[in-house]
Amino acid sequence: MIGPAGILSASRRTDIPGWYTPWFLDRIEKGYFFVTNPFNRQSRRVNATPKDIHTIVFWSKNYGPFLDLSAHKILAQKGFHLFFNFTINTPLKELEPGLPDLSDRLDQARRIARDLSPPQVGWRFDPICFYEKEGRVFNNLDAFEYIAEQLSQMGIKQCVTSFYDPYKKVGARIKRMAGPDRPMLKFIDPGMDRKAKIIRSMAQFLKPLGMDLFLCCEKELMEAAGLQVYVSPSACINGHRYKSLFGGNPETRKDYGQRRKKGCQCTRSFDIGSYEDHPCFHNCLFCYARTGLDIKKPAMG
Repeated sequence: MIGPAGILSASRRTDIPGWYTPWFLDRIEKGYFFVTNPFNRQSRRVNATPKDIHTIVFWSKNYGPFLDLSAHKILAQKGFHLFFNFTINTPLKELEPGLPDLSDRLDQARRIARDLSPPQVGWRFDPICFYEKEGRVFNNLDAFEYIAEQLSQMGIKQCVTSFYDPYKKVGARIKRMAGPDRPMLKFIDPGMDRKAKIIRSMAQFLKPLGMDLFLCCEKELMEAAGLQVYVSPSACINGHRYKSLFGGNPETRKDYGQRRKKGCQCTRSFDIGSYEDHPCFHNCLFCYARTGLDIKKPAMG
């Protein structure tokens, strides 16, 4: 009996569409990837043909380089089904300094929805950040409603969000960057009550737009605040959805290698890319991956 076709995740570890599309297309031409486990350093071959892979799920904050190479059309013509996790946050340069303007990113979403279909795009407003600087508290929520309205007009119906998770490397990155002309920034936790209020408000705003809100790895918040009425836990890689969109027989089993205890509902997938070999030069301050801020000399390719 032939098993389900796999799902290729490109990638939780870096922004492949933004920085490594030529590399990705070259590996697709070769028909396989070598993937190294970041924890045990063991490598394995992952076949990457339309026979082996049902859906390629991309993760990016900037699809411009990907679209400029018509990669979506190339891959679709080869027979791959495509889904796009597109993170579009409020345009705060101090948090996400390497991204193009918000208007450019919205145009990218519009182009994907036009060239393929709106259901193939999932919007991520992620993470929600609260931070303190020079004695004042800020957040990155100010353009949420505007972004939602723009995306809803394109036919995009899904929004996934979560709150910032602290990582040791982020604290070290912030200290390293601080200086006389760059005040120290500190991420803070707004507390469970305020988080719940924000999520309820977001869900209520999205509902008239025909958009559903999902929480990524926020099980404690969901349960403590009774948010099940307003939102659902997210499966950012969702084999059942891809089966509904494209037909066929994709993988649908749950991925127990992800943050299940935190509420992750993702389907099993092959996550490609490498923290070491593929740093991301969007240089998002809060990122858990390896950014250009974490290395001495950018080494592209």
